[in-house]
Amino acid sequence: MEQPHDLTVDAPRAWDRPAVTVPVLVVLSLVGGRFPSFSTEANLWTLGTGGVLIWLGLSNRVPRRPAPRRLGAKAAWWALPVVVFGVFEGTTFVMAVGDDFPTFSRLADPLLEDQLVRSAVWLGWLAAFWGLVRR
Repeated sequence: MEQPHDLTVDAPRAWDRPAVTVPVLVVLSLVGGRFPSFSTEANLWTLGTGGVLIWLGLSNRVPRRPAPRRLGAKAAWWALPVVVFGVFEGTTFVMAVGDDFPTFSRLADPLLEDQLVRSAVWLGWLAAFWGLVRR
């Protein structure tokens, strides 16, 4: 009988150490923060960095952390506001209602004008994505 394949790796590789990953994510976010919001350059940078992270997540190049066995019943309650927000955001985007009923992205645009804020949001996005890649 074949043993189940364990995806966890004991010895971290160089890019998996926080002393390496944090500065790399900071540099990537600083570059991404320099592009204007929703510009072609920003979209290409998002697709490129996201694509690399997806590729790393699908390959066995990154050591994995064990996933939780099962989410508790309380975690389902977090799905409710996420689904409501997604439906709200998608509906207002598809209907293109403009300023009468703006999307969250449109409301966040004044905040994202500042490069430092944009870089901080990029860093949060990259850190969350990296956490997902590690699972």
